[in-house]
Amino acid sequence: MSTINNISDVRRIAILIDGDNAQPSLMEKILAETGKYGSVTIRRIYGDWTTSNMGGWKDVLNTFAFQPIQQFRFTVGKNATDSAMIIDAMDILYTGGVDGFCLVSSDSDYTRLATRIREKGFFVMGIGKKTTPRAFVNACELFVYTENLQPRHEQKPRVHKKKAELETEPETSESTEPASYDPLPLLRDAFDIAVQEDGWAFLGTLGHHMRQLDPGFDPRTYGFKQLSQLIRAYSKVFDVKEIRGEDGTAVIYVREKE
Repeated sequence: MSTINNISDVRRIAILIDGDNAQPSLMEKILAETGKYGSVTIRRIYGDWTTSNMGGWKDVLNTFAFQPIQQFRFTVGKNATDSAMIIDAMDILYTGGVDGFCLVSSDSDYTRLATRIREKGFFVMGIGKKTTPRAFVNACELFVYTENLQPRHEQKPRVHKKKAELETEPETSESTEPASYDPLPLLRDAFDIAVQEDGWAFLGTLGHHMRQLDPGFDPRTYGFKQLSQLIRAYSKVFDVKEIRGEDGTAVIYVREKE
């Protein structure tokens, strides 16, 4: 009985993919990323399947059990999938059966959809390129950049550093990949929210507030698999302490150095 209850408590997610703005080669990674936050129960890909650019999705449909949704392109050069995907999302939202959505696209046209889903109290995540407009990223509860899902040797993040930032540059031995921007201001802002009376902040709470401040935050953007590794890279700025319980479980706390 307990097993059944555990399964029923898992968040059910509908994953809706804009076929014109997503990469078939990343489908396995996209499903794995979405699976971290629940069970994917509805799987649909939208596009004009009469066009040649949708050909790459055909093998994906069979392999990962996705349902293709046809939407003819009535105007040349216009993405025809927007309206069909939005209408379906609203139908799913009001007919029930799911607790959250994953919208896979880099198109800002889905900004209002993501906002509406959150207004109803549903979980919503987005997956798209780093060129995704900030409005869509912030409309989601969390946003995952597809560049972070690609194999390490294919990732090419850019860096724009100011001279003053070199003093607090992260010391990393695990990755020499530069970050697209300095995460330190975000780390400090989240720490100010998460810090307790004793000056320490629980790492899990810190990560939660970082997602609230920037839904697109991801340690992988900076070459680290975990937030704790990114924090430790800023050893000149933060102290880290690890407390292990009797069962061996580690609890990590962070403090900003004076």
